[in-house]
Amino acid sequence: MNKITSFCIDHDKLGKGLYVSRIDGDVITYDMRMVVPNAGVYLENAGLHTFEHLLATYVRNSKYSEQIIYVGPMGRRTGFYFLTRDTMSKEETIKLLQEAMAFISDFHDAIPGAQESKECGNYLDHNLEQANVYAKDYREVIKQWTVEDMVYPE
Repeated sequence: MNKITSFCIDHDKLGKGLYVSRIDGDVITYDMRMVVPNAGVYLENAGLHTFEHLLATYVRNSKYSEQIIYVGPMGRRTGFYFLTRDTMSKEETIKLLQEAMAFISDFHDAIPGAQESKECGNYLDHNLEQANVYAKDYREVIKQWTVEDMVYPE
């Protein structure tokens, strides 16, 4: 079998950040790297789950909702994949994610889509405070991020 693209990245050189993982036709996959790989600290499931609900809700309610394809956590719990159409520029993606981190950092209401079992397949596994902390940390990481920074380190 061919090795998939994300397994070809040198994870020992990869830091926190926002990277273009791949481009497939009109779809851009972004790597929202929120923790340093293989450093022993990973996103905890409950906080990651709440972060996912808040991020997906925010971006799918933004003016870019038609360009958003997917928001979801990496199985390795080091961040998220964020997929958009290429009609949304990289600059717009950075700005949207900066705004989303501000929203999540300061969110202290009922978690969207998590109030009843019929809304969420694991509605008991949420941690809003942890999601707030993840967003505050990532907000600092991408605060000054540019398109030039979106390239994986070699």
